[in-house]
Amino acid sequence: VQLQASGGGLVQAGGSLRLSCVISGYTYKYWDNGWFHQAPGKEREFVAAIDYSSGRVFYADSVKGRFTVSRDNSKMTVYLQMNSLKPEDTAVYYCAADKELSRLVSSDYGPVGHWGQGTQVTVSS
Repeated sequence: VQLQASGGGLVQAGGSLRLSCVISGYTYKYWDNGWFHQAPGKEREFVAAIDYSSGRVFYADSVKGRFTVSRDNSKMTVYLQMNSLKPEDTAVYYCAADKELSRLVSSDYGPVGHWGQGTQVTVSS
């Protein structure tokens, strides 16, 4: 199982970025996917998740209305469109996959199954 994230970079506050996560090595369509971020000196936090069967999406309160998670099954890729970026969004962003959506949305349900490498997002003020 491999998850390859890309699309990070440096952007001014108010700008946009789109992160991509290409997934390979398993039956992609049966896994739920999520995005997390980790700022310097802080723990990794949930950002967004998408359910493979229903397409339902879930967001952290801090990104609701600004970020959109989506999937393109034909490309085996999950996206995170980030708009109206703020300096506090600066972090390393990770994509993840698990067969249990609950584990992506909350650490109360156990560790996430698979992680990709991170991609740095830096938002300047």
